[in-house]
Amino acid sequence: MKYNTELKKMGLPEYGRNIQNMADYCITIQDREERKRCANTIINIMGNLFPHLRDVNDFKHILWDHLAIMADFKLDIDYPYEIIKKENLYARPPRLPYSTNRIQYRHYGKTLELILKKATELEEGEEKNQLIKLVANQMKKSFLTWNKESVDDRKIFKDLDELSRGAIVLNEEEYKLTESRDILARNNTNNNSNNNNNKKNYYRNKGR
Repeated sequence: MKYNTELKKMGLPEYGRNIQNMADYCITIQDREERKRCANTIINIMGNLFPHLRDVNDFKHILWDHLAIMADFKLDIDYPYEIIKKENLYARPPRLPYSTNRIQYRHYGKTLELILKKATELEEGEEKNQLIKLVANQMKKSFLTWNKESVDDRKIFKDLDELSRGAIVLNEEEYKLTESRDILARNNTNNNSNNNNNKKNYYRNKGR
């Protein structure tokens, strides 16, 4: 009897020793067509091991990459996909570029600034007025999320004027935003609901 540590190292242990043995055997088949049929059979078996991943994009492509890895890239067949190259297997991915755009007010976020820019480009009319009102109310909600106190609408209108570089100037007599107490009450209700759900899930899972 041999210990696993004495056996050949598996390329992808998650598939198990039997699949590894199949991949090793497939390499030894002399006839090219028979070798391809064997590879297709192995792919089907590999897919059956992880049926919950069938909806993942390029699932079959991933399986063929895995088979190539388990065969140590020695399986000479016509692959249905362009498989990963051995030299790229352990290569470090390129560094992700981080956004260097400055956010003027972090509590409002970058997305709101982009929406605001789009609003300034719209033609005058009901659509633009409605979007501006929605943006202003969202700014107030965001402000109260980070600052748990009441905020005057004039502060929101001032920030809106500044963020739009003077393109959007609201009159507090004409535009009435949601009351601070209503926003805070709604936030508290949502927080309490989330906390109750978390507690229910905790005790439900604890009892299993």
